[in-house]
Amino acid sequence: MNPTRSLEPVDGHLPISDHGLIGDGQSCALVARDGDIGWLCLPRFDSPPFLAGLLDADRGGSFTVAPVDLRGGEQRYHDDTAVLTTTLDGPAGTVEVTDAMTLRSGADLTELASASRGELVRIARVTRGTVELVVRLAPKAATVFVDEAGEWNVSTQSHPDVPLRLLSSHRLTVADDGSLGAIVTLRAGEVLTVSLHWSGETRLKPTLDPNGLIEQTEAAWRRWMEHVEYEGPQRRLVRRSALTLKLLDHSTTGGIMAAATSSLPEHVGGVRNWDYRYTWVRDAAFSTYALRRIGLTTEADAFLSWTLACAERDGKPSIMYALDGGQPPEEWEDDTLSGWRGSAPVRWGNGAAGQTQHDVYGELLDVAYQWARAGGRIDDHLWDVLTALTEQAIENWTVPDHGIWEIRDAGRAFTYSVTLCFVAVDRALKIADIAGRECPTDRWTSARDEMREAVLEQAFDPEAGTFTEHLSPDGENRGGLDGSLLALPLRRIVDFDDPRMVATVDAVWKRLDAGDGLLYRYLHDESSDGLPGKEGAFLLCSFWLVDNLTGQGRLDEAENLYDSLCARANHLGLLSEEIDPSDGSFLGNFPQAFSHIGVISSGYRLAQARRDQR
Repeated sequence: MNPTRSLEPVDGHLPISDHGLIGDGQSCALVARDGDIGWLCLPRFDSPPFLAGLLDADRGGSFTVAPVDLRGGEQRYHDDTAVLTTTLDGPAGTVEVTDAMTLRSGADLTELASASRGELVRIARVTRGTVELVVRLAPKAATVFVDEAGEWNVSTQSHPDVPLRLLSSHRLTVADDGSLGAIVTLRAGEVLTVSLHWSGETRLKPTLDPNGLIEQTEAAWRRWMEHVEYEGPQRRLVRRSALTLKLLDHSTTGGIMAAATSSLPEHVGGVRNWDYRYTWVRDAAFSTYALRRIGLTTEADAFLSWTLACAERDGKPSIMYALDGGQPPEEWEDDTLSGWRGSAPVRWGNGAAGQTQHDVYGELLDVAYQWARAGGRIDDHLWDVLTALTEQAIENWTVPDHGIWEIRDAGRAFTYSVTLCFVAVDRALKIADIAGRECPTDRWTSARDEMREAVLEQAFDPEAGTFTEHLSPDGENRGGLDGSLLALPLRRIVDFDDPRMVATVDAVWKRLDAGDGLLYRYLHDESSDGLPGKEGAFLLCSFWLVDNLTGQGRLDEAENLYDSLCARANHLGLLSEEIDPSDGSFLGNFPQAFSHIGVISSGYRLAQARRDQR
C-alpha cells in the first residue's frame, strides 16, 4: 500500500480518481479516500441516487465514517475481491474502515443471479491510538424514524417504495438537518459497525457476525476470480479490470453498464455530462468479448440471451437498454444538483437512446459468433433471430446514422458503422457454416463483399493515403480522422499490416495526439458533433493504438505504450473514461467499462504476440 496521502478537495470535491467501487451485481457505491460514500443508487444501478454527494457536496447526500479532523487516507482492495478498506488518520489515532455490499453465504457469481443481500456493511476498527469517529448518514431529502423494533428507517422522496433501514452498533441520533449520526470515541482494538439495508429480506441481525459477512463476501468473489485465465503483462491490473467489469454487470439480466455513474464531466465546467448507467449493446459486447478471452464465458452467454430477447420483443435491436430491458427514461436536467466541481448540468436518462447506430447489428452477431465457435447451440429460434438481424443490417447499411461516438447532429455514413454491418453479415455466414444452418449464402456473401468494397474504396482518401471517418461515393466530404478507424483491423475488414491501415494509424496518432500516448477520439468542436465545448483524451482509443502496434509487429512500442496507459490507473486499479492531457487527472464517468476492456484486450493480444514471437 502506498503511504498515506493528504486529502485536498478542489471546489468541494475530491478528484474522481480518489474513489473505489464496491457492489453486488444489483447496485454499486463509490467510497472516497476520505471515508465518505457519495454515490449509491438503490435498489438498482440505474435507479435514482440515494446518495449523490459526488455531484453536489452540499445537497447530494453522503454516508460518512471518518475521524474528526481527518489528516489523511489511503485505500486497498482485499485481493481478488470487491471488499475495500480505507485507512484514515486522525490527530491521535488511525482507523480502518472496511466496506462491502455483502453476498449470500455460498454464493457462486458464475451461476447465481441473486447473490445480493441488499446490504451495505461498514466496519470501523481502530488500529492505533484513539479516534473520535464521525458517523453520519445524510441522504438527500430524507425522513428518519424509529420502527417498533427500534431500528432506524429512512424514507426519501426518490425511493418511496424501497424499505431502507440503518443498523448501528453504537447509538445514533437525528440532527436538526435530518441526518442520522453521532461522534463515537474508539480506542485501539475497538470496533464500530453500521449497515444500510434495502431488500427487506436479509437485514443484519445483532447476533450475526459482520466479520463473517465480509468473509463470505470475499469467498464468493474469490471463487469467481478462480475462473480468470490470464498470464501476460500487467496481470494484476488485468484481473482487477475483470472484476471491475463484473461489478458493472447486472447479474439478474446480464446487461453490463457503460459506467457506474452519471454526469461526471468530460471537461471540468463543461456540458458534456451524460448518464452512463445503462447497457449499451456496443459496450457490453466489447466487455463480454474481453471477458471471454480470459476464460469468463457465462457473462457473454447471459448478455447474448437477454439482448436477443429484447431485440426479438421489439422487432429490432436498440442501441441501449435500461436494466429492466426497457428504454432509459427521457433525458432531463436536474437543477437541484450543481455537478462535480460545478460541472452542470447533471443529467438523468440518456437522449442518445433513440439514435440510429448501425454498429449494433455487428456487435450482436459477433457475440453470437463467439458463442457458436465455443460450442454454443444455434437452435431454430435463435437462428431465426440472428437471420432477422442480418437482414436488417443488409437493409440499413447505406442509411446515415449517428455513429459510435453518438453525435448529436445530423446522421452520416460513418466508416465504423458500415464496417460493423459488414461484421454482421460476415459473422452470420460463419455461424451458418459452424451450425450447419441454411441461409441465402450467395445474397449474403454479395452484400458482405459490397460493404467491404464500399469501406475500402469510399472511405479511403488516395491523396492522404488514409481511411477517413465517413464514406463518400463521389469522393467528396469523406470527413477527417477519428479514433474508431483504429478498430478496423480489430473487426477484420482490413489487415493490421495493410499499407493503408499502417498509414491510417500513423495519421490518427499524429492528428489526434494529446501527448504521452493519449489520443482524442476526434477533434472537438460544435461542428463535429453538434455540442459545445471540449473533452479529454479517450482511453480506449489509446488501447486500440496498442492493438495496432501489436498487429504490425511493433511489440516493444506496443508494450511501452500499454504499460504507460496502465500506469494511469488509480491506486485501486480503476480507470475513468477520459484523461485530462494537461495534468493527467480523470474525466468522465467512472469506472468506465471501455477503459477496462482496453486493459484486458490489449494485454491479451500482447501476450499472444509475445508467445508467437518465441
